[in-house]
Amino acid sequence: MESLNHTLFLWLNAPKHPNAWVLALAIFFAKHLIWAVPLAISIGWLRGHEGTRKAMLVATAAGVLGLLINQAIGLAWSHPRPFMIGLGHTLIPHAADSSFPSDHLTLWWAVAFSLLFQRGQRGGGIGLALAGVPIAWARIYLGVHFPFDMLGAIAVAAVGAWLALRAVRWYLEPGYQLAAAIHHRLFGKLIALGWVRA
Repeated sequence: MESLNHTLFLWLNAPKHPNAWVLALAIFFAKHLIWAVPLAISIGWLRGHEGTRKAMLVATAAGVLGLLINQAIGLAWSHPRPFMIGLGHTLIPHAADSSFPSDHLTLWWAVAFSLLFQRGQRGGGIGLALAGVPIAWARIYLGVHFPFDMLGAIAVAAVGAWLALRAVRWYLEPGYQLAAAIHHRLFGKLIALGWVRA
């Protein structure tokens, strides 16, 4: 399996001197697009109704659970990144920590799967899930992940989203009440102006 992982990596990894436009696009997908997740959750909370806000809280819980599972996997089994074993070309700096599963993709797909699993949010979930594909490609292309790291991220993200939905009765209502109270305290003036939903 590791041999297949290496072969697929070398097939997808950038050449030593990549096209400048492809490199710029890959860097955008790999390093910057991840900020769309907190931005989308924030917009959903600030402009959405109660159902949307609760969906954003569940999506946040799914992302956090996915990242916690990743940490546990990394502590139990440390898998080197391609550059740690001298494989391929690495075009962005990255810490020499465990590669499996990808934290970027786990967070992204955990939020996507959470929205897919929730009625009324499936369109956003499909869009996020599809946008995760170029992120996965970019992380491999730039040399910081293996293809199997992305498959692991899909599995962990699905588990995180499932657990977050299974446990809603334990955290959603108190979490929503606390978040709503903080929201009113922070955005009271903007709510009065009608810029932010109450």
